[in-house]
Amino acid sequence: MSSSDIFIGETIGTAILILLGAGVVAAVVLKASKAQNAGWLAITFGWGFAVLTAVYTTAPLSGAHLNPAVTLAIAIKDGEWSNVPTYWAGQLLGAMIGATLAWVAYYGQFRAHLTDPEIVGDPGTEAGKAIEAREAQAGPVLGVFSTGPEIRNVAQNLATEIIGTFVLVIAVLTQGLNDNGNGLGILGALITALVVVGIGLSLGGPTGYAINPARDLGPRIVHALLPLPNKGGSDWGYAWIPVVGPLIGGALAAGLYKLAFA
Repeated sequence: MSSSDIFIGETIGTAILILLGAGVVAAVVLKASKAQNAGWLAITFGWGFAVLTAVYTTAPLSGAHLNPAVTLAIAIKDGEWSNVPTYWAGQLLGAMIGATLAWVAYYGQFRAHLTDPEIVGDPGTEAGKAIEAREAQAGPVLGVFSTGPEIRNVAQNLATEIIGTFVLVIAVLTQGLNDNGNGLGILGALITALVVVGIGLSLGGPTGYAINPARDLGPRIVHALLPLPNKGGSDWGYAWIPVVGPLIGGALAAGLYKLAFA
């Protein structure tokens, strides 16, 4: 496949992934949404369906990595690095496009949420100042765009992202080994989507399971740039964990693959 196919495929696929993934989070958490308070199950299955749709759509173009950790692992496995920058560039751009489209789709809900005194407080009051101080780090709608920990513990948060990504990537790399190593083709998209649902249900509680550097960094940049009222901070102090953790997890999965399966 050509570099242009890779870049276009990864951009489109990651945009679909983030549009539907951020979209389900927005649907569940924002005021004036018909799906408000639908819960964690809705979010985990929504992200799984996002993966399924994105992979089905773009696998013929680029192989549908849609995740820098997957691209890194495949490069380590195959020893082919020339297309890695193209994959990563398409993934980051696509993530930013998808996050922007999710904001457009939920524009009214974002405004309703971020202008509600119960959410953002009354400016000048003690309660409002307390909310403002809390949200200077991570704003009230940042979770629609990117991940954050429930308990801030660098070692635990990093380990959680490494473990979750390891599970995802080893599942991707070993698909089809029972079929003469030829892969599972279109069925692989469904299996990957179900793995993502499983990771969300089992390992998503501590950090929100980024398990994908582009999925977290691209939308976080968009959150920082968008003209959202009372949006608070983009939590850049945490932002390195959902980038570095998944890359480490992907590299470890590739190492295990080469030791045990290759």
